[in-house]
Amino acid sequence: MSTLIARLARYWGTVVWLACFAPLAIASESTQFYAEDIKAAMGKHLNAVFDADGHFRLTDDVTEEALVMTFMQIHDPVRQMDGDTYFACTDFHPVGEEAKVYDIDFWLQPTDGELKVVRTKVHKEPRRSLFGWYKHPRYTFVGNDIEYLYED
Repeated sequence: MSTLIARLARYWGTVVWLACFAPLAIASESTQFYAEDIKAAMGKHLNAVFDADGHFRLTDDVTEEALVMTFMQIHDPVRQMDGDTYFACTDFHPVGEEAKVYDIDFWLQPTDGELKVVRTKVHKEPRRSLFGWYKHPRYTFVGNDIEYLYED
């Protein structure tokens, strides 16, 4: 009888351990990234893609213009979107034209334990008004999805 009780105790001990601690073990396999991780990944990405003069090159997916720009800043807050997708919004200006500012969005996802940029898109383009240059938005976000503001 004591052997049966000992087996049941081990069995229920294992069940209790799995119920309490297995979710933590599973969750630890999926790394959570924070604001400083997103910004560090962005810094690493930008340093890797800057040309020899320290400029960022991007072909505008709407105008097909080849942009050569200087980095200004990463906006706060950076954030986690859905699942394993993270997001950073930045400002760049065309080389020699500091008043004209592009808002460029970056999407990142984990690859081999590190965040890597998987998508880059012009969010706002510089437009001139009576009062100077401003950033004209092409799209907005509804939840985590892009919704375009204007017809092509």
